[in-house]
Amino acid sequence: MRRMRCGFLALVLLCSCTPRADVVVGCKNFTEQYLLAEIAAQQLERKLHVSVRRKFGLGGTLLTQQAIENGGIDLYPEYTGTAATVVLKIKTPGDPEQTYRAVQAAYRSRFHLIWLQPLGFNDTFAMVVRRADAVMLASPTLSSAARRTWRLGIGYEFLTRPDGLQRLDAAYDMRWQGNPKSMDLGLLYQALQENSVDMAAGNSTDAQLSEPTFSVLADDRHAFPPYQACYVVREALLLEKPDVARGLNELQNRISEAMMRAMNRRVQLEHQSVEAVARDFLARQP
Repeated sequence: MRRMRCGFLALVLLCSCTPRADVVVGCKNFTEQYLLAEIAAQQLERKLHVSVRRKFGLGGTLLTQQAIENGGIDLYPEYTGTAATVVLKIKTPGDPEQTYRAVQAAYRSRFHLIWLQPLGFNDTFAMVVRRADAVMLASPTLSSAARRTWRLGIGYEFLTRPDGLQRLDAAYDMRWQGNPKSMDLGLLYQALQENSVDMAAGNSTDAQLSEPTFSVLADDRHAFPPYQACYVVREALLLEKPDVARGLNELQNRISEAMMRAMNRRVQLEHQSVEAVARDFLARQP
């Protein structure tokens, strides 16, 4: 019995001596989120010299929101339009600054979460077609595309979210051939290439959009709200460590849509590591 007690005490002492990370960074489960979260983690490590624990791939929006509300993570990257429609369930203004301010105020009052400054890009839904089909339209817009019939490929979220297919149909009264084909997001561009669908609901920072094969049709009626990327941080952490906000706000307006697309491409299509791509990005920052 004495040996068991000693062993238990040793285990307690060992656990109590294990240092707790100063900041826990989380993210959802897709490439861009991994990149933005890793950039945040490395930025805090290099600028503030704090210990950072990474809890990546938590799942979708609501699961990640639950994690930060419960204190399981201290910060993660989010998008203004997603926060407004999925979490807050409020109507979003068309103006990016107004949407940011509305989301910022609501998150602070309801969840004690702070939205830091926008990173510089808008990762909106992108209705993608083959370039050969785009040039046949009167103009490369969704209004022009609404005059013909399309076979649509979509991810599950675009089908179910109120800011997805519902918003698109309401704004443009699109003509679809049969029911939209729901598939894994990674298969959308393959389906376009293989002529299984004619249009796909991607995102404006998708790696594949750097290929000349594809064209994005302009959302000329502004069906989709702004989706500015920002870091969301627990207010309690910032009260304890205010330098976290300063360190991360140094990245304000540092990432353009083209830069984010290029980073996604390096990871998804060129198979480089998230850590290396994040490190390269930060090496070019002041």
